[in-house]
Amino acid sequence: MSTYYQPPKYPASTFESMMPSDETLPVVVVGAGPVGMATALGLAQRGIPVTIIEAADQVSFGSRAICISRHSLEAAARLGFGAELDKIVLPWAGGRSFYRDQQVLHFQMPQRDFDVRPPMINVSQSEFEQIMVDTIEQNPLITLYWQASIAGILRGDDEVTLEVDTADGKRHLRARYVVAADGGRSRMRELAGLRLQGTSYEGRYVIADIHWESALPAERMVWFDPPSNPGSTIIMHKQPGDIWRIDYQLDPSEDAEIETQEDAIRARIAKHLDWLQNDLPWTLEWKGFYSARALALDEFAHDRILFAGDAAHLVPIFGVRGLNSGMEDAETLAWQLAAVIHGNADAALLQAYSSERHNAWEQNVANAGKSTLIMSPGSHGYRTTRDAVLALAVGRPEFGHLINPRQSSATHARLSPLTWPVAPGTEGVLPGDPVEDRRVRIGGADTSLNVARGTGFAVLGFGLDDADSAALVAATTELGAALSPESVRALAVDSAEVDGVTVLDAADLADALGAKAGDTFVIRPDGLLLCRVPVAGLSGVADALRSGAAPSGDALPARPAEQVTGDEQRRENVWLGLSTALDQVDESDREGFLTRLALMLGSQVDHRQFEEAIAAASDTSPVRVDELAPQV
Repeated sequence: MSTYYQPPKYPASTFESMMPSDETLPVVVVGAGPVGMATALGLAQRGIPVTIIEAADQVSFGSRAICISRHSLEAAARLGFGAELDKIVLPWAGGRSFYRDQQVLHFQMPQRDFDVRPPMINVSQSEFEQIMVDTIEQNPLITLYWQASIAGILRGDDEVTLEVDTADGKRHLRARYVVAADGGRSRMRELAGLRLQGTSYEGRYVIADIHWESALPAERMVWFDPPSNPGSTIIMHKQPGDIWRIDYQLDPSEDAEIETQEDAIRARIAKHLDWLQNDLPWTLEWKGFYSARALALDEFAHDRILFAGDAAHLVPIFGVRGLNSGMEDAETLAWQLAAVIHGNADAALLQAYSSERHNAWEQNVANAGKSTLIMSPGSHGYRTTRDAVLALAVGRPEFGHLINPRQSSATHARLSPLTWPVAPGTEGVLPGDPVEDRRVRIGGADTSLNVARGTGFAVLGFGLDDADSAALVAATTELGAALSPESVRALAVDSAEVDGVTVLDAADLADALGAKAGDTFVIRPDGLLLCRVPVAGLSGVADALRSGAAPSGDALPARPAEQVTGDEQRRENVWLGLSTALDQVDESDREGFLTRLALMLGSQVDHRQFEEAIAAASDTSPVRVDELAPQV
């Protein structure tokens, strides 16, 4: 019996148009996807009524996004639906890649003793959204209108009028701010006359969900050029309830209209499962189609219309950054928009949202773009080097890191106008970096840093004496008054105990963050570090947030140092450089170019090293047809 999730349908909502005498709504969110609902929950958490309009009559059907990152799980907990989500998810921590039938990569994401959550979980986007809807229905500050589609917008100086198509005819709503979270085909973006800019990749993938009671592990499995589907790439993920997500690449010569027919999809999947020596029945539950795109608006804030999630930016599917980056958008936008609506910050704070989330998109594209060049190489050069890397990785595992999917992780905001400078040479977690959740103890009880700091700002001190602890309380109280109703909590480690400060038992926290005695860290509601200063420096935080600009000072490094070795970086540089060179050389001279390159590079090593390189490059390791099951 299939366990595939069937979301409930909702009747068309009935509401009247607003009259000129009616009080303007604080915020209308267009789109009840994960990003729109997360934004609404974050605003309501800060006391702001929100109206959501959704064109459909149910949450999305099908898996769509299935991989939820640790950082998104933290956001779900802060927004009030994490506990319900935890009941149904399937955790996983790594994956394997195969070239034909041979393993060429086994990667593991960090899973440490202090981690509160797994690095990644699988759950269908449909179930993820339904839990959010159920949470919203319990929130008196959020109104969700179903079967209400946006038809027009009229912008004013201090409000936006929305024309909405409903089952009862056209209705009009007026809002101080509108959050456009209506997805990749955003009607709001169209009505605003805006276009996404960037790159569309050539790779096309069919997506299918099947019910299959297989004992294969819950990990990301990828086959390049598998014997079951030569020349293709196949990705498999296990979901809760014995649901499997299968993505496979179409050849450029294949007709997508034909290949996305149900019979064609069944035949392709059956061929792969047969190769895996499957003798279990399976059923096709859902299908879709995908092509990789890296596109974004130039700006995400357009006066009183704010774009978030896929309405603002698109990233390739590889590395699962779509929904996860959208959850980051939502958390950041919620606390910043709330500060503006409550009068605690100037509208410039919303430009900070646009700036830092556009830069976050650039970070995601930088990583997802490399993964896409492996998964869907769109040129002769990149296809040639991808195939060469796969062949080499069979016997030379040091090349396997180039195949790593670079799974989604929290982006940083080092370049944000809100992020404070630090002295050159400061080590550890820097302003703009995510402060990851970790296990701590308070009064002998187990808890976590995120639980201790709550849903708002936290001021975390290290090694404070009595005077500094008292000053921490005073600064936190002042910041709380300036940002009310945003919560602001005072926390400390290895510090004097005074009223108003929660002391954490976390012996390793200072080392983990790179903190020294006397340091205070201000953590934003979305989990990013705003600044690290002495206690006396906290007095300027409220004014900086109000103006949307941090104090001037030395620029931070543009990005955290990548966790790669020198050898790995060299191999990546060679891969990228050689791919580009092959694309630039004349087609008739490709063999000559590679021969000249080999002669030049070979002349720089001794005879033994050159002979070893020739041997490694010559070993193509034929497919082992007698061992059809993937390695475990």
